Amino acid sequence: MNMAQQLLMIEDDHRLADMVGEYLRQSGYGFNHAGDAATGLRTVQEQAPDLIILDLMLPDMDGLEVCRRIRSAGNAQARTPVLMLTAKGDPMDRVIGLEVGADDYLPKPFEPRELLARVRAILRRGSDMGNPETKLLQFGSMAIDRDARNVSLNGKPCDLTSYQFDLLLALAERAGRVLTREQIMEAVRGRELDAYDRSIDVHMGRIRAAIETDPKNPKRILTVRGVGYVFARAQE
Repeated sequence: MNMAQQLLMIEDDHRLADMVGEYLRQSGYGFNHAGDAATGLRTVQEQAPDLIILDLMLPDMDGLEVCRRIRSAGNAQARTPVLMLTAKGDPMDRVIGLEVGADDYLPKPFEPRELLARVRAILRRGSDMGNPETKLLQFGSMAIDRDARNVSLNGKPCDLTSYQFDLLLALAERAGRVLTREQIMEAVRGRELDAYDRSIDVHMGRIRAAIETDPKNPKRILTVRGVGYVFARAQE
């Protein structure tokens, strides 16, 4: 682990932030805390953290809007991974959070060890450059650059979060092979998909919107009913 990795928690519960901060610092991370959305957004711009832990419920702006603003900033910080803290047992919050660009979510209350595991998994995905012998995957007009961690169509960049890039890469590396949702999530997160968790479908919709000419009639990422998804070998 890179000891210099900096985490920013945007959370109005100061007791929770103090507890999380102490635990993450002991685990070797730098940690900053913002108690409201305005301070958090300013800190993102000024300090460029490696990962943002974002609470859904904030006093001055909800976390969904904060995530939207980060993703639409149009600068390097727009790609910063976001781990959203959501209400326990409310799958709609999770779905909406993923739709606006969060990379992962964690329901409250949570164990600090699980938060640490999620943080490590997200940062590990971001630093994993894959097989150096095949840095660039080319599928017709679409190119996937492992090192730069970006996707382009006809030379124009596609707007994907870090997590969505990893999902697309997992499928592209196994082009032509049908993968279940569980296999895709396990390849990316290192764990199987929970039975109730349909977040993979939300992410696939976002990826299709970014890479497909007609997302409603996809040619690259195909749904295999009752099984999962397949990345088509033949590309336009």
